[in-house]
This record gives sequence, C-alpha cells and structure tokens, in this order.
Amino acid sequence: MKILGYADRFSVAPGETVRFMVSCDGLKTFRADIVRLIHGDTNPAGPGFKDEEVPTPVSGNYRGRLQSAHAGSSVVVARGAALDQLKSFTVAAMIWPTTPAKGRQGIVTHWYGPSQKGWGLVIDETGTMSFMLGDGRKTTTLAAGKPLLKREWYCVGASYDAETQEARVWQQPLASYPGIEHAGETREIVSPFAIDKSEWPLVMAAWVADAVGDRPIMEGHYNGKIDSPRLFDRALEPAAAAALVRDAAAALKAPGAVAVWDFAQEMTTIRVRDLSTNRLDGQVVNLPARAMKGYNWTGAEMNWQRAPEQYGAIHFHDDDLYDAGWHSDFSLRVPDGFRSGVYAARVRAEEHEDYIPFYVRPRRGSPTADIAFLAPTANYMAYANDHNSVDGSAAEMVIGRLVVLQPQDLYIGEHRELGGALYDSHSDGSGVCYSSRLRPILNMRPKYSSWLGAAGSGLWQFNADLHLIDWLEKKGFRYDVITDEDLHAEGYDLLKPYRAVLTGSHPEYHSKQMLDAIQAYTQRGGRVMYLGANGFYWRIAFHGELPGVIEVRRAEDGIRTWAADPGEYYHSFTGEYGGLWRRQGRPPNLLVGAGFTAQGFDVCSYYRRKPDSFDPRAAFIFEGVGKDELIGNFGLVGNGAAGLELDRADPKLGTPPHALVLASSEGHTDLYMVVCEEILVNTPDLTGTQSDLVRADLVFYEMPGGGAVFTTGSIAWMGSLSHNDYANNVSRITENVLRRFADPKPF
Repeated sequence: MKILGYADRFSVAPGETVRFMVSCDGLKTFRADIVRLIHGDTNPAGPGFKDEEVPTPVSGNYRGRLQSAHAGSSVVVARGAALDQLKSFTVAAMIWPTTPAKGRQGIVTHWYGPSQKGWGLVIDETGTMSFMLGDGRKTTTLAAGKPLLKREWYCVGASYDAETQEARVWQQPLASYPGIEHAGETREIVSPFAIDKSEWPLVMAAWVADAVGDRPIMEGHYNGKIDSPRLFDRALEPAAAAALVRDAAAALKAPGAVAVWDFAQEMTTIRVRDLSTNRLDGQVVNLPARAMKGYNWTGAEMNWQRAPEQYGAIHFHDDDLYDAGWHSDFSLRVPDGFRSGVYAARVRAEEHEDYIPFYVRPRRGSPTADIAFLAPTANYMAYANDHNSVDGSAAEMVIGRLVVLQPQDLYIGEHRELGGALYDSHSDGSGVCYSSRLRPILNMRPKYSSWLGAAGSGLWQFNADLHLIDWLEKKGFRYDVITDEDLHAEGYDLLKPYRAVLTGSHPEYHSKQMLDAIQAYTQRGGRVMYLGANGFYWRIAFHGELPGVIEVRRAEDGIRTWAADPGEYYHSFTGEYGGLWRRQGRPPNLLVGAGFTAQGFDVCSYYRRKPDSFDPRAAFIFEGVGKDELIGNFGLVGNGAAGLELDRADPKLGTPPHALVLASSEGHTDLYMVVCEEILVNTPDLTGTQSDLVRADLVFYEMPGGGAVFTTGSIAWMGSLSHNDYANNVSRITENVLRRFADPKPF
C-alpha cells in the first residue's frame, strides 16, 4: 500500500468537479486515469475484473508526495485579548478519563511545543493531573501525585498567582472508595518568569505541538470526557473553583470570569460556546462525540434536548478523524454527456495501484434512464476501514474458517490514523459513532475481498454491488446511478422520475429523510427491487453543517459490536432517537415486505419454490424458469444465492397480507444464527439447522398507485447473477422482474 487516496465527494453530476487527494510513500511520480467500474470480483470462477478506461484531461503523470492524516479530536479556541492579557489565572473542569495511564494528555492548554511557552492542565505520564508552565527557556511541572481512576468523574484544576508566584494543581474525585486515595493537590512557588504567552490558540483535549503553515498540529490527545471548563483571571482556591465549575450562572457573575464554556450549547454544530462576554468560542476538530452524559446526569431524562444541562460533556478520542485534510493532486470536471455510472480514479506507480471510487449521477431533475441503482453509500461509510478482521476476538468463530487478510486490512490495522468504522471501538473501548468519507476507505475498492464475505468470492458492500452493475451491463439495461447522500438531500424528488429503483446488496443504514423518500416512492407508483438483505435497519443522522459524515447510536437492541451507554441514545447531529428502525415502529417489512432475521458467514444455500410462486400474479417472475424447484443453488459468494444475512416475511412486523412469498431458503448451517432482536430468552435451538427463523424469503407484492416491490431476502443474491454465463434462474428471475418493473403499465 504505497499509494492511496480519496475524493472530496462520492456523487458528482455533469458540470460539477470532483477533487482527488493522493499520498505516495517513497514514490516520486504516479499515473492517474479515470475508469468506469463494471465488475470488481477477481474470483477466477466468475467473469473476472472489468473496468473501462475513459479519456479525460485527468490522464497523465503527477508528482508523488507523502500525505499524512492527523487523528485525534480537540476543541480549538482562537487567541484573543482576554487570553493574551492573563497574568494570574485559574483553569478548572470536570473530567472522566478513560485511559489515564496511556501517557501525557492535554485537558485545557495554552501551550506551543516548539517554543515551550504557555501553560497546560494535563494528565502526566504517571496518570495524575499536572500543571506545566513554560517561558521559552525552562519548563516547570507540578503533579497532584495520585493516579486517576478510569471512568470516574473528577473536578480538576490549576492556578497561578503572578504576585506570589504560587502555582497549584488539584484533582477532586466525585466518588470515594475505601482504601483508594485518588484525590491530590500540590502547590509550589515557581520562578517569577515561569510563564510566557503562547503564540497559538487555546486547546482542549490536546496541545499544539507543531504547525504546517498556519495549521496547528496537535499532540497529547486525551481520551475521555470533559465537562464545564472554566477560566478566570485570578488564582482561586480549589473549593471555590469547583463550585463555579458546577454552577455556570455563578461563574458568569464571579469576578474575573474569562471564559465559561458550555458544551451543551449549539450541540448539533461544530461550535463550542463561551457564555461570558469575552466570547472565547471554540470549534471542535475531528468530531469528538457530543450529546454525552455529563458529571451531573441523574438518569431522570434520556433525551439531551430535554435536559441539556446534564449533557454538557464531550467525549474526546485520540483516534477520532473527520477529514484527513490532504491537499488535492488533480480534479475532474465531469463533462456534459458523461454517462451515469460507477467510476474511479485509478492511480498507479510501479507495481502499486489504488482505485478511488466516485459516482456520476445525472443532473438534478434530468434522468437519463427509467431505472436507477441507488448506491448504498451510507453503508460504505458505516463499514469504512472496518478493523474487525484484525481486532475481532471471535472473527474466525463467526465465519467458520481462517481469516484471510488483504493488504488493505493490514494497512488500516497499522494506520489507525485513517479512522475506523461504525463497527469499531476507539482506543479507549468506547464505540465509534461517527464515520466520514473524507479519508481513504480501503475496503471500498474493486478487487478487495472481505473477511466477512463467505467462502468463494469474499465480497461485502461496494465490491459485491458491482456484481449488479456487471449484470446490468451484460443484459443491456440503461440505468442511472444515484447515492444515499443524494437521496437524503433531495428526498422523493430524486426517485420520482424513475420507474424502477434497485438497491444494493446491503442497504442497512438510513436516515429518516431517506426512509421517507423510499416510502413515498412506493406509495405513489414506484417499483423497488430490494436485491439484498439486512436493509433499512439502523437509523442514522447526517451532520447539518459538515458534508460526508454520518452518526449512529446503537441503542437498546440489534446486531452490534458495541452498545451505546444508557442516556446516550439520541443523535448529537439532529437530536433524533437512534437505534433500530424496527424499535421505532418502522420495521423493514413495512417498507419492502421482509426484514432481518438471521446471519451466517461460512457458506450460502439455495431457495425452494413455494406455492405462491405458481400464483398467476407471479407468472411474469418465473417466465422461462420452467419447473425448477431450487433457485440459486450456485454462486460466486458462498456457492449459493441465499446467505450471509437473511430477511424473512412476517405479517406481525408489517409484511402486507397480499404479499406472495415465492420461495424460501433452507439448508443453512449452525453458524447461521437468529438475530438478537428476535430473542426474548436464549435457547439452544436458534441456529440454521434448528430454527425456521433462519431463512431468506423471496417476496413480491403490488402497491397502490400501480407500483410494486420485489425482495430477495439475501445479501448473496447478486453473486449468483453471472453463473453459467448469466444463464441461470437467479439471473432470469431478476431480469423478468426488472423488465416488468421498467414497463410503464401499472400493476
């Protein structure tokens, strides 16, 4: 992995420009070309890798350079007169450290590493609170002397009296335990010239270690929560400072208040408010987690919007990343007439290469086809740089075979600064609840084989969805490509021009705007082919100010690699309740006739036709299929069309009463297990050979207004389309349905 990159957007229309950022490690030059991606699966049992080079002005050689991502979140407060004029001062806050023993970590700092000037309230190498002061020649450090406990609240602070030259640092735990002393305080007379002002901004949860131009580079990133930081222009006693930390109104009235920061203000933005008249407002960097319980959370209110004063904490992580911030190396202005489709900037140097995917959509309101493929880009973001292949303690048990690591897996395992997936945990063990596309996403690539993708073609997400693109090309269907972000922004109007909309293999993550748009489309005559499984499952939120980032709160239930803490179930981006759509009265069955029921990742199986498949309403679906009883007992993914994750029809969950269940899968192994939201009491009969809930249902039904829905109930379905040179019953059924769905004749 000597060359890699990312684009500044996923979706671009003719007339718009997409920029590409590339990093080269030890490579002086690289070649870039634009290619249309058709088939990304390199399995020799299938059609093989297919791309098509497209002539554009991008094609050419470029200078290579190493570009680095700087992970770790913080709050940056711009310099102001109120800061620069400080002589005596007190800084204090509530903190909840999660890795106090990991090394030096900033809490509130006005420090510049190269000059060794300023001051900082920090956790030191021994895990205790310390106060560092520097004048550019000498650094003085005081330590409170007692190691902080993990995940315990403390009131911490430091003061400096310019007249007496007394410096002081303290930590006061909110909870006490017999035999454990974790309160501490130290005071010391220091040099009269102990502090000189820093040339850089005040920072919370880190300090300024260096700079590239006018861009500060942070160091000493803190893991944990900070709540209610305060700054005063005089030395206060610890008890007095602690009282003002707990009472914002009193702090604002107190003599010498310089800054009274309230993290509960403007929660949905990237701003941090100072309530004082100095307005030393800040801005979050790399999206630390907001809407977090504070030190004073009582448990009486779970919604931060109803008790914002109890949600004044921000949880910082040393591996948070929003935007890698790389410089652009080349850009493409998509010319008029450019065909809608899946594309990539292919970058090569020596034997190294990377593909940077993007989508060309039609201009807004100007579709070029009757069929649209809705690329599940929110899912690609959710799984972006998933580390479970290298971190997951039970990965081999889950898939029933050895994990085969790709170069991309090894690279993201070694380069944690590229950020994680919504299935990862941060270095402090808390779940990753934000994911951005403004970074290299190395498991969103053609040719990539996922550890989770079953035997055979181990495909998952992006590369699996190229099976559908290849099939559409082979069958000669004209189609547009649109994305989740387009759908979130434009709603029903994006789908309205199309007769048929095709999903990807695993459209799991949806915002309310996305779900509402699809529901409106099906209810107003649209036709949806849901060609996957475990779709429409988790509720997400998009940020209102920042592009290309989503949030999930894994609340209460569902298949999860981590769970949100009680009281932290509401999205910080929007204030909406998080978790499963099923737990919010909108199970997938209501939308597409089937919903998540089981998962397994060893091998896939087949469907057996049911009586409903011979109903006259379904005759068009099985035209040319003959009397085949088994459907999809073949395929590149796990050797079958039914597998990985499965959806079933269930009238109790909203499957319409007139829906036809055309076929159901069978023969799954005991590594297929019923999803946890179906389990009230754990029993030993919840696996593939034991439970009827472990099945994929093939479903069809008509909708009012002339529309219809076709659902496959399996992630692996697309992997069977190309079998026997595309002449098979999975391909024929899919083609029959799509041709009828693209026909303007109402159902």
